[in-house]
Amino acid sequence: MRLTRYTTLAVLLSLVAPAYAQAPGGGPPSVGIVRAQPTAITETSEFIGRVQAIDRVALTARVTAFLDQMLFVEGTEVKQNDLLYRLERGPFEAAVQQQEAAVADTTARLANANIQLARAQSLLSTPAGQRSNVDDAVANQRSLAAQVLAAQAQLRAAQINLAYTEIRAPVAGKISRTSITAGNVVSPSSGPLATIVSQDPMYVLFPVAARTLTELQKRYGGKGGSNAVVVKLRLADGSLYDSDGKIDYVDPTVSATTDTILLRARIANPVRGQAIAGQPVERSLVDGAFVSVLVEGVQPVIALGIPRKAVLSDQQGDYVYVVGADNKVEQRRIQLGQSTPGTAVVAGGLKDGEMVVTEGIQRVRPGIEVSPGPATPPPTAQSAGKS
Repeated sequence: MRLTRYTTLAVLLSLVAPAYAQAPGGGPPSVGIVRAQPTAITETSEFIGRVQAIDRVALTARVTAFLDQMLFVEGTEVKQNDLLYRLERGPFEAAVQQQEAAVADTTARLANANIQLARAQSLLSTPAGQRSNVDDAVANQRSLAAQVLAAQAQLRAAQINLAYTEIRAPVAGKISRTSITAGNVVSPSSGPLATIVSQDPMYVLFPVAARTLTELQKRYGGKGGSNAVVVKLRLADGSLYDSDGKIDYVDPTVSATTDTILLRARIANPVRGQAIAGQPVERSLVDGAFVSVLVEGVQPVIALGIPRKAVLSDQQGDYVYVVGADNKVEQRRIQLGQSTPGTAVVAGGLKDGEMVVTEGIQRVRPGIEVSPGPATPPPTAQSAGKS
């Protein structure tokens, strides 16, 4: 009989297929099983957040003058009160001297008015004294006292304007490039000369669904609230950031458009490597960057756990294969809780002590008999993630 190409293929498949369902020698297929049992799980919820600097300052000129010097390296970090820009000082120094002279003049005239008042008051008890002279002396003395106060105020304003010719860093942080270079005239209307962004620590802001926040508050309300959780970050390259943070603010309003509420965590952002004065330094967190935010419980909880690789999914949901006392396989629908990449927390569908297939899953189907054996032990270190 002549075999067609399709007949040959069918014969080959009929010979190969039983090998996937049976062990060598025709016996039941071998599978690795583990016992569903209580496991210590660190509860974790994951969100998308954005890094934000705590302080952000736009440097602007407070007076109109020529920009004499720029005294920083763009892109480096500056310390609080560092001198960054120096403006032309001559006109402002002259204004200070002029106001000092005005204060001295009015002070001298006030001293003379005090003498005239004292003389008029001493003559009032004699025939030569007149009340009108005393009244005039009092008015003149008070007028000059007011003029002294006005001259002192103008002197103070001149001194403040002179101080504005030195623009210093109000906060520590990384400074941007300058928008105006030396030799140009700057004024309050010139706009920001540069921007300083604080670097350590940083804020991380992340929106949380109102329902999720309610669940978090129920979960940790009796354990210390925000003090019962730590915030970890996963960076853009997938690595975990090596410093933990704490939630320090919860927005009082739920967004009407997204039904989310904003949370904020504070986290350290130390220098990477060795810092060299006058040179840019590297830090892991950058203002404005997106990160994954992991909110973890401080203490692990006990929950029924199985290896994550034992869980399969289809259109109806999650399920596992369970081996009964007669070594028969049963498909069991389950509900997952807070799970980790390595461990699945079973909220329903399994009981403590039931045997779950974790190895050789591709060789089993509901109702067949298998030859169970211990599976490879899973890693002991677990960190929770949202299922």
